[in-house]
Amino acid sequence: MSELLTVRECADFIRSRDNFLIMSHCRPDGDTVGSASALCLILRAMGKTACLMPNPEITSRYARFVEGLEPPEGFVCETLTAVDLAADTMFPVGFAGGEVELCIDHHGSNSRYAKRLLLKPEKAACGEIVLELANELGVKLDKEMADRLYAAVSTDTGCFLYRNTTADTHRAAAELIDAGADYGGLNVRLFRKVSPARLKLEGLIYSAMRQYFDGRVTVAFVTLDMMRESGATENDCDDLASLAGRVEGSSCSATIREKAPGLCKISLRSSFDVNSSDVCAKFGGGGHPMAAGCAMSCAPEEAAERLVAAIIEEWKH
Repeated sequence: MSELLTVRECADFIRSRDNFLIMSHCRPDGDTVGSASALCLILRAMGKTACLMPNPEITSRYARFVEGLEPPEGFVCETLTAVDLAADTMFPVGFAGGEVELCIDHHGSNSRYAKRLLLKPEKAACGEIVLELANELGVKLDKEMADRLYAAVSTDTGCFLYRNTTADTHRAAAELIDAGADYGGLNVRLFRKVSPARLKLEGLIYSAMRQYFDGRVTVAFVTLDMMRESGATENDCDDLASLAGRVEGSSCSATIREKAPGLCKISLRSSFDVNSSDVCAKFGGGGHPMAAGCAMSCAPEEAAERLVAAIIEEWKH
């Protein structure tokens, strides 16, 4: 069980340690990459030795954030740190093991695997917590730090459209813009521009969407056949979970992605009617009340049947 830390206690712990190796989670998104890379730069600004654990699943959209931050040959980790990583099942591909000394996270479902935990589930993004920590540490943000934290906050809120966005989220974004974040350029790159293959994939996804429970539940499928037909790669698959939620009248949406024959990854998004984390927990997953995920060892059709049944059961309660 983790020792729970306040922001001040976490800052004191960081001041007392060195040789940080910071890891992001598997299937990394903008929050884990942006928060981890910003933390790395913040620690370096303090005179600490800090590096990012290589994560082979980082897509081209976020690759520039990790350039120059991986450990040099001979680096010895003293303080293994996880950022935006809710459970040990989310460790990155290739993780060689080791005790996690510190976890910084905003998932209420955090499994308490780390020795020390800075947890703020009221925050929309882990980037907000890292920003608070930087202020507590007395580090003045430069443009590179601000860019990374803006990417973290904006991607985990769907460019401030998701219901997890709060007034504090907007205040954090304003602080990052004041610190020099290129919000205009980042917004275009992260939310507007996509490849032709991504556009074709989206068309296939939209054409196969289904609605359940009088239109209140929408399910999108991303199958291996769709990936092949569109020519899409992992670089084209960021934020697919947001597509199903665009259907008018739908307040709960799921994206079922076939990762391999007989294996599906599910991303669930909901309003206040359904607790996404509770639904996904029934299948060994978790997350936030309005955004969670899980995996199922079955075909996409069966995954949809099982998931929709669980959603409706949760809804009626």
